[in-house]
Amino acid sequence: MTGKRHRGSLLKIVVLAIAIFAMIIISFIGSEIGSGIIGSKPISFLNVEAPKYHPAPERPFHHLPITNTMITAWISIVVLGGLFFIGTRNMKLVPTGLQNFLELIVEAAANFIEDPAGERHGRWFFSVCTTIFLFIVANAWLSLIPGFETIHINGEPFLRNANTDLNIPAALAVVSFCYVEYWGFKAKGVSYLKTFFHFGPLWQALKLMFTGNIKAGAGGLLNGLVAVFAGLLEILSHLIRMVSFTFRLFGNMTAGMILVMIMLFLVPWVLPIVFYGMEAFFGFVQAMIFGGLTLGFACAAVMEEE
Repeated sequence: MTGKRHRGSLLKIVVLAIAIFAMIIISFIGSEIGSGIIGSKPISFLNVEAPKYHPAPERPFHHLPITNTMITAWISIVVLGGLFFIGTRNMKLVPTGLQNFLELIVEAAANFIEDPAGERHGRWFFSVCTTIFLFIVANAWLSLIPGFETIHINGEPFLRNANTDLNIPAALAVVSFCYVEYWGFKAKGVSYLKTFFHFGPLWQALKLMFTGNIKAGAGGLLNGLVAVFAGLLEILSHLIRMVSFTFRLFGNMTAGMILVMIMLFLVPWVLPIVFYGMEAFFGFVQAMIFGGLTLGFACAAVMEEE
């Protein structure tokens, strides 16, 4: 009896695999590329428009200075705000449903942040790092809903992944940079400037030289110059963070969007689902990287030097 069940299950899996493979083949043959290869006419409902990518966001309402990525960002904000409002408006001691899911997210984020930062600093970082993460994930996942890039108004796509607009990652990078510097000053006060302008060893060496202790002063002069140079490098590294944050998120999300568009053009059925899943995963990973790096730089800014 058990053997028959196993054979029946195996048969179903084989039939399903054959059906999926057949749909992929038919999808490719019926597409514009496949039909061109075998010399037939493309099937109308499988004929997807050739992918066209424009780096700059489009303006579906020509008389308004509103881009389709701005609209998507607003939708992400509304969706996130709505979820947390609905899930927390009737709080229960024993959470269920949406409240339980939201508390799971909050608890996981709090544990992730407080593990390296500690409870005190973790409370400082929690709102910013978690908001950045959720905003990037929302932009990435909402863009996978059918209708993005396909619904047009005035000849332009009405919706587009906000993470593929260079302005959105740049704005997030600036926010991350400003908060890291703010937390550094909040934790260390004016002494945080020593991270960038560490002239103490140089002044000490010059003081020794001017007071007649030439040998000791000359020995410390090199260390003082190295400390000044290291401070200048630190300034440069903090500024470069904004550039690297921006182009890491923009580049990865744009590449994923282009890959999905190409696969839809080549094989409209079944196979693009795999790439949709990959894009959902990569959106989560990019959000983790952006939020995690913000957390790491924040921890570095507030930690005491040894």
